[in-house]
Amino acid sequence: MTHDHDLVLRPTTAQTEAALNPPPGRTGGDLVVETLAGLGATTVFGLPGQHALGMFDALRRSKLQYVGLRVENNAGFAADAYGRITGEAAPLLLSTGPGALMSLAALQEAAAASAPVLAIGSQVPAAGLGGGRHGYLHELRDQRASFRDVVKSVHTVRTASQIPSAVAAAWESALTAPHGPVWVEIPQDVLLAETSLPVVTAMDATPEDLPPRPELTALAAHLLANAERPAIIAGGGVVRADASGKLLALAERIGAPVVTTFGGKGAFPWEHPLSLQSWLEDRHTTEFLEDADVLLVVGSGLGELSSNYHTFAPRGRIVQIEADLGKLESNHPALGIHADARLALSALLETVPARHDDTAAERVRTVLDKVRARIEGQDLTLERQVLAAVREALPDDAPSFWDMTILAYWAWSAFDARRPNTMHSAQGAGGLGYGFPAALGAAAADPTRPVLAVSGDGGAMYSIAELATARQYGLNVTWLIVDDGGYGILREYMTDAFGEATGTELARPDFVALAGSFGVPAVTTTRESLAADLANSLAAPGPSVVVLPAVLKMFAPTHL
Repeated sequence: MTHDHDLVLRPTTAQTEAALNPPPGRTGGDLVVETLAGLGATTVFGLPGQHALGMFDALRRSKLQYVGLRVENNAGFAADAYGRITGEAAPLLLSTGPGALMSLAALQEAAAASAPVLAIGSQVPAAGLGGGRHGYLHELRDQRASFRDVVKSVHTVRTASQIPSAVAAAWESALTAPHGPVWVEIPQDVLLAETSLPVVTAMDATPEDLPPRPELTALAAHLLANAERPAIIAGGGVVRADASGKLLALAERIGAPVVTTFGGKGAFPWEHPLSLQSWLEDRHTTEFLEDADVLLVVGSGLGELSSNYHTFAPRGRIVQIEADLGKLESNHPALGIHADARLALSALLETVPARHDDTAAERVRTVLDKVRARIEGQDLTLERQVLAAVREALPDDAPSFWDMTILAYWAWSAFDARRPNTMHSAQGAGGLGYGFPAALGAAAADPTRPVLAVSGDGGAMYSIAELATARQYGLNVTWLIVDDGGYGILREYMTDAFGEATGTELARPDFVALAGSFGVPAVTTTRESLAADLANSLAAPGPSVVVLPAVLKMFAPTHL
């Protein structure tokens, strides 16, 4: 009798011959790129540096597509977007010390948004590892420690033979729910040293599933089926798990209104009769959710933005499905189900009976009418026109990437994403400079669709250098820059809090002329011509810039 664990895959004669006679001139860097290719990677992002040259030299001997950005943080944002769009781990190649540290803000955003980024950085020569001070260029006392608080897992290589296993383990970690960034570091001398190891072929790094416990989904199904006023909050975990179809089926089966968080935009159809849309910064929505006797929270930790700045005080029972164990019941007591959103929703659909509620759609309309009346009662015509123009110009399936700017704050609540996994912003960690480099990563992932980036003039200055990247690779990204002369949202915050703003007013360039100097077509637009100018730019191949001089305002908060 043969058991599975007795089976050994024996190499073929050709495989043995190839292993015994690897091509000459290979280095540790080749083992890195061979492993990435064996895992299924096709595109890598990054920026070369002295200690990392072994990896970059190996790229010319591989079939991997390389997209090089001008700043490591922007390369990280591009990899983040590539991971979100494709659902694959996005390799990010970096150098030691300053180059590595420049990526930290991007990796923090990837961690907050559960974007699978596989960052591979170089290190000082292996003899210098261990926390000493050997005087190497770029040396840190403990480079790993700088990343450990940001990424999911840290992997250090000391010999060439460790490279394939370390990279595969990191790949699996990045793609295990919840997705996230990981860090691998390899000494310079290991990357440069010639190797006689066989060429790395296919690697198996399949992430483990995270199924729900059946007794918990049975109880959750019972609670939902017997609820009088069930409601659902759908977060970014629904999008990351590709579970939007399951969510729709469950909501319709039990007649539960659904609100999507800012990270979950597009997870539920905007115009569906059960859609509360995304007005989480509105007290009417908050009160509706507080009144639910059973609230199903899927793929959200109910953090600051999703809880209307921690004013949300639910009175009913919460069922929380969350792949990130640290977020499970972190803000509110719940029936916590540690699971991938798609698997958990599938389990609920198998067990929960249909529940009919003729009042649900009417209650949703009542809430949205109150929200609409509140917004219409404020002097916000310009803001609504600008957002409507963007929606009119953007094809339904085209991804958009929004920096931390007032128009993005509007979009979180008021923009109809129309498709899952098409609207992305930096609201996870809240750093500036995300929009444009992230859009470049999305364009590299899918060159067949135009991509929109939205920034303010302050955030745009973080990534102006990437106009060169966009031009070099001919990436189909249209960049909308709303120029209000400074950090607009901070100007509002400080004026409201202190009566005047400090440090928010900025000298800035002529963005149209600056784009032109990079060979990127650009135009200044108005609120009246914005939709047409954006549509024309999005339809044209290659990068483009549209500048809208405008001072936008936020709608009045209702969490106070």
